[in-house]
Amino acid sequence: MFESFFSIAFLTQSLRISIPYALPAMGATFSERGGVVNIALEGILLISAFTTTVGTFYTSDPLFGILCGLVAGLFVGLLHSVITVTFKADQIVSGIAINLFAVGITKFSCQLIFDSSSNSARIVGLEQWNILPSLPIINNPFIVGSVILLIISNFVLFKTRFGLRLRAVGEHPIAAETLGVHVNKMRHIGVLISGALAGLGGAWLAIDQHSFTDGMTAGRGFIALAAMIIGKWKPMGAIAACVLFGFAESISIRLQSVSHAAQFIQMIPYVVTMIVLSGFIGRATPPAADGIPYEKEKL
Repeated sequence: MFESFFSIAFLTQSLRISIPYALPAMGATFSERGGVVNIALEGILLISAFTTTVGTFYTSDPLFGILCGLVAGLFVGLLHSVITVTFKADQIVSGIAINLFAVGITKFSCQLIFDSSSNSARIVGLEQWNILPSLPIINNPFIVGSVILLIISNFVLFKTRFGLRLRAVGEHPIAAETLGVHVNKMRHIGVLISGALAGLGGAWLAIDQHSFTDGMTAGRGFIALAAMIIGKWKPMGAIAACVLFGFAESISIRLQSVSHAAQFIQMIPYVVTMIVLSGFIGRATPPAADGIPYEKEKL
């Protein structure tokens, strides 16, 4: 059994499981680097998974379904940014409200469309893209796409003028404003990027599981936030943490097949999260203005 933990199949499974953690974690770095806490990731994942399922179900085209999930993520991100940036509402309260709304609206819509509040009909996946069956990691378009997005995200955040401005409004928005940076505009963009990437994560959940299931996100949005903190608000660090969580979850899945203590084994990814957060990352310091609404009149 332990030899299987070092196989290509196990590595592929771990990376595949890491995707719905990694994409929202990458998105969270943009949102929080700009100064907006986005705990609505869980709700974005859930709504995007549902819209991906509906789009794929009615068209039998998974690419259209993924596009639906991406657009849904953008819209929910826009909602969060309008509430928190434009109207300067409490960012935590907004995120919690969106998460609760996502649970209710997906359950209601699932009952309306699929005549079941717990699960949808089965949808097609991306099997037709399996053009390299002998190379399972490269063969997965979402794994390859996530790696590309990681490289792009890291470059944009730390090597471009846009990234510099986004980080500036998250650290010292008043100083950024005096230099001509539109603080609220940058914060809106950061949250929208966060929503889009989380939307892709939700799309992958639906496509990978070939259906929507009530509560299928199972806390992945919150673990993505933990990964971002472990990664110290850097895309590379966040992805490394997500791969760790994916590895832990993959181990728990394997162990469930040989153990009767299923409930205990299912705790492994969450226990790993708590252990890493509490003892192995040192002091994690967020951007100085993270979570603080910007009031222009203070200038």
